[in-house]
Amino acid sequence: MYTPNELNHISWQCRRGMKELDILIGTFFEEDFLNQPEDIQRNFARLLEESDLMLFRWLLRGETPEDEGYGRVIATILECHEKRLARP
Repeated sequence: MYTPNELNHISWQCRRGMKELDILIGTFFEEDFLNQPEDIQRNFARLLEESDLMLFRWLLRGETPEDEGYGRVIATILECHEKRLARP
């Protein structure tokens, strides 16, 4: 679905400058993004346009975004992160 240039752009947008966000978002992109359904991929790319503050609030403070697509992506990112933490 994505060209190499588009994937490079998304990868670049994953670099947020806040360690916690870099870990959650960057690792999701590197390990899980391409295995996700198209709607999750599309909403993830759109989510990266949001500010670090909003991403922090949604991913680390447990706040719920009004946008349902964002909500699904946030839940998916956190679920994938929890699965990684549970691995031996």
